[in-house]
Amino acid sequence: MAPNGENNNKNKVIKREGRVIEALPNAFFRVVLDDGNEILGFLSGKMRMNRITILPGDKVSVEMTQYDDKKGRIVYRLK
Repeated sequence: MAPNGENNNKNKVIKREGRVIEALPNAFFRVVLDDGNEILGFLSGKMRMNRITILPGDKVSVEMTQYDDKKGRIVYRLK
């Protein structure tokens, strides 16, 4: 355990950028990453809370874990 009580494994997030190609129900989106992989992205809680609108064609920033390369959390809508 780290001195501050957090697990170091928890902090290993992979940040990627991609483009939304399809909006799905329940704030899920089909996202094509810059490297060509296609993933299922879901909105983070802060984006839902602040009612950030994501449409097909928007460029987004996605956080992924090292364990699952098919899902990711959309954390930012890029300009």
